[in-house]
Amino acid sequence: MALGVLVLSWLLSLIGAAAAHPVSGETVSIVNLLSADGLRRMLTGTVTNFTSFAPLGTVLVAMLGIGIAERSGLLGALLRALVRAAPARALTFFVVLAGVLSSLAADAGYVVLIPLAAIVFHTAGRHPLAGIAAAFAGVSAGFSANLLVGPLDAILAGLSTSAAQLVAPDVQVNATGNYYFLIFSTFVIAGVATFVTEAIVERRLEPVSGTDIDTAPSPSDREGPALLRVAIFSVLFVLVCLAGLIPEGGFLRDPATGSIVQSPFISGSVVVVSLWAALAGVIFGRTTGAFGPSGDGAVSAMEKTMETMASYLVLMFFAAQFVAWFGWTNLGIIAAIQGSEVLRALGLGSIPLLMTFVVLAAMINLFVGSASAKWAIMAPVFVPMLMLVGISPEATQMAYRIGDSTTNIITPLMPYLGLVVAFAQRWDPRAGIGSIIAMMLPYSIVLFLVWTTLLGIWLLFGLPLGPGAGLAWPPAGG
Repeated sequence: MALGVLVLSWLLSLIGAAAAHPVSGETVSIVNLLSADGLRRMLTGTVTNFTSFAPLGTVLVAMLGIGIAERSGLLGALLRALVRAAPARALTFFVVLAGVLSSLAADAGYVVLIPLAAIVFHTAGRHPLAGIAAAFAGVSAGFSANLLVGPLDAILAGLSTSAAQLVAPDVQVNATGNYYFLIFSTFVIAGVATFVTEAIVERRLEPVSGTDIDTAPSPSDREGPALLRVAIFSVLFVLVCLAGLIPEGGFLRDPATGSIVQSPFISGSVVVVSLWAALAGVIFGRTTGAFGPSGDGAVSAMEKTMETMASYLVLMFFAAQFVAWFGWTNLGIIAAIQGSEVLRALGLGSIPLLMTFVVLAAMINLFVGSASAKWAIMAPVFVPMLMLVGISPEATQMAYRIGDSTTNIITPLMPYLGLVVAFAQRWDPRAGIGSIIAMMLPYSIVLFLVWTTLLGIWLLFGLPLGPGAGLAWPPAGG
């Protein structure tokens, strides 16, 4: 894509492609990067493109803390505790809810929760494949929703910021830009997926005869006291945060205006979550013995987590060059201006446009798996385009997240689909990719319809998507 930008800038410069900026009225022309000036700019800007790329630092900081929590065993223990504590009548709901929340734990939802859900369902006298389906729906179809701000929020917000700055250089999309909507969506997804599991999927499954499956692992003797200590610490952590936010002159508010929306707490929410995860992980690891008293365990956990980020760093290097070059050539702003004129001519209105974009994102997700890779390509075009017709970057980003999440469970390109098939074959040797996709199709359809409708209703009533983030661009008073 980055190399394609170079070639495209050369071709369009030959025909003199240009557009009139709708705000300044100035003529925006294509800049050819396959020129002496362009090559000099690329040579001198390659390193700074990468090091200043918005998603890079925030995601690495988030993963340092979350890596400690994951490798200490805390996140897996929390998932197991949530599922085990679920009342029998609410088992499905809690399994899906645990799946949605597991997006903070990277692979833990797939590796820990999905096989555990099958065992728990089997123990409860229910179909184990229904447990796999419910957990898979929560983990993957509900991937974007959560109750906490996580690495994905930081990645997408960073990419949205870079794209939005093609139109408004000072705009900043926070990691909390979709937070209110995602909190509400977490429980909606859990409820809808519960209905689909019990009313549709479980009724269609044929009985299985496998009974030689290991039972769910029991927690160690130290896990209970460790979780109790984490709970006490979490309460104290929340109290400290509230002490910095509730008083009018609180130390976590904006020192100039006293605002909470524009406060260091909101803009640094990823750091706050990372700090909690790191400290909670150390407490849990030290109590269970997973980490020794020297502190090397936490350091080792961070190092191993950074090792797993190697592929992310490679992706972000090329994504940073693509986004920077795309902006330098003016391809993004010209495409946005031309596209916005087409959208205005259609006269669909903001909400129908966003609904259409959800459909587009869902279709593209069937062929391109990575959420961040897709958004790195789509954001520089669609965020500015929709901003120019009055739609905020946060609303466009949320529409993308819905489309990207709901079709995860029915694409053969989903990286973890093979793992889900392997879990299912432990209970039913006949299970294959086709049967798993067929089993998950009702979730994809119903969640797509409900989640998209929810976004439309949310925006129709003018509710904020997150702190200071609504539908309109520019925002009120902006």
